[in-house]
Amino acid sequence: MIDLNARLHVERLGQRGEGLARGPEGPVFIPYALADETIIAEVDGSRGRLVEIVTPSPNRIDPFCRYFSVCGGCAVQTLAAAPYAQWKQSLLVVALKQAGLAATVEPLVDAHGEGRRRATFHARVDWTGKSTTGFMRARAHKIVEIDSCPVLAPAMLRAAPVARALAQALAGSGKPLDILVTATASGLDVDLKGHGPLSEDESRRLVRLALTQDLARLSNHGAIVFAQRTPMLAMGRTMVAPPPGAFLQATEAGEQALAAKVCAAVKGAGEIADLFAGVGTFSLRMAEFAGIHAFDLEEAALGALAKAARIEGLRPVSVEARDLFRRPLAPAELARFEAIVFDPPRAGAEQQARALAASRVPLVVAISCNAQTFARDAAILCSGGYEIARIEPIDQFRHSPHVEIIGVFHRPAEKSRKIRRLLG
Repeated sequence: MIDLNARLHVERLGQRGEGLARGPEGPVFIPYALADETIIAEVDGSRGRLVEIVTPSPNRIDPFCRYFSVCGGCAVQTLAAAPYAQWKQSLLVVALKQAGLAATVEPLVDAHGEGRRRATFHARVDWTGKSTTGFMRARAHKIVEIDSCPVLAPAMLRAAPVARALAQALAGSGKPLDILVTATASGLDVDLKGHGPLSEDESRRLVRLALTQDLARLSNHGAIVFAQRTPMLAMGRTMVAPPPGAFLQATEAGEQALAAKVCAAVKGAGEIADLFAGVGTFSLRMAEFAGIHAFDLEEAALGALAKAARIEGLRPVSVEARDLFRRPLAPAELARFEAIVFDPPRAGAEQQARALAASRVPLVVAISCNAQTFARDAAILCSGGYEIARIEPIDQFRHSPHVEIIGVFHRPAEKSRKIRRLLG
């Protein structure tokens, strides 16, 4: 039964940035409502739609984006900075507690910097042949057409118009597109997905458009359609040429903050394994003081890493293509390393964490963008004898419920000796 005029008191913000209230039938989640507000909402089961704010939170501020509450990109723009930081920190505290860990969580580090250096735009063609390009609507599968996004870095100023032009050029196919735009030192790098193989006419049209828009590179499903400059990114002392669609941290400031903390944690280790290494976000910086062995499933990313590492002043870097989900490094393989760094996708690295828990590696640094899977993997490490040295949330996804995390785990010397005896 739908209640069109429910009066609710919002208790707190939930994990998705929605206000949580208690209705007659249980919890109700109301987007854009804040803690300590009295509101009128349209309630359908556990979902609510904010209709009116009767008593606003003292922490409520005005949103800065005209698309807020329509575009689904930002969940929380109307919460003042201090309570916002406390909420984001609490996401990690709660996840760790649910995993059975009573760990101290450091205050949130703001790593938004100039803003996001990459974004995925979605394009859809309706029955009239009209193409709409933008971001997904909040709680819907429709597109909000946008002209600009204030959370993007200045280097992404042309990203929305470029994505719209590309979508219009391919609108005749009627296919939905995902358009990943990345700002690099060489200009915008664009990778299209969803269209499938291009016809000769479509390829020519895209090349002309790429020239007009002065794109560094344009790819379709990872296959290069046009390249007038190699996209380059600075990583430590070197420059990396990432393959199309390669994973990167969302903001340059976020990458630098994470890399600095990782390097500080492993400083002094002679041999380090970087698991889920990608194009070398951490490997290329750690190679300034240690021998690095980088593992990842994506051979193209590892190739870019290996090429970037061939400069004077870096220690040797070896790479190995390996599916760490299906074949994690076993304890015997891990034994040669003095430190392990792992930065898996959102699903985490449960099997690799179990292998680490059974290993004798003295130091593990875990990076994650998912509080729940981070907490699960952290609990596995702790069950194997590791102790938490530091856990810190990094905010490079400002105004969203996503948080980047770095955790440092060490194995006390006495426990390491016991494990060494058990393993022979």
